[in-house]
Amino acid sequence: MTITADPAAVATYWQRVRAVLPDLPSEAPEAWAFGATPEHADSLLELVVSGVKTGTASSVWDYEASGDPMPQVGELSVILDGRGEPRAVIRTTALQIVPFDEVSEEHAHAEGEGDRTLAAWREIHERFWRDHSEDPRGWTPDMPVLCERFTLVHPTRAEHPTRAEKEPSDGSGA
Repeated sequence: MTITADPAAVATYWQRVRAVLPDLPSEAPEAWAFGATPEHADSLLELVVSGVKTGTASSVWDYEASGDPMPQVGELSVILDGRGEPRAVIRTTALQIVPFDEVSEEHAHAEGEGDRTLAAWREIHERFWRDHSEDPRGWTPDMPVLCERFTLVHPTRAEHPTRAEKEPSDGSGA
């Protein structure tokens, strides 16, 4: 299942973002959702907005099968929720293609899923690509994986404080 956005909703969202961050380009970037289901898109979006998720991984084979261009460093993306509503903007900061079985512990941690270990990352992503790959090869231990790192551009920290920033402190440090 591909989650898509209404172009008019993306344009309106982009105007609101540019009102806060006027140095962004006038034209809205590509809009897409993490994951393969609305529930997955929502849970991964929450990890992004909370600052936990700063990386993602994609099958190079899926890019080849779909004909979609691979991301580029510096590129902006509008991130959709599970209903296709634009909710965040990220900027790609680093890209590396490695075999699945050579993805690093650091990258697995940056993706923010499960317990953030490499073992959990491998289990989650093997299952994902077995079930949702756009390429008939699906998953293999040596498949090429695009490891992408990104920063959250919008919402800004002030617009979406972390839970710790929202909760008043009693000064006890507990």
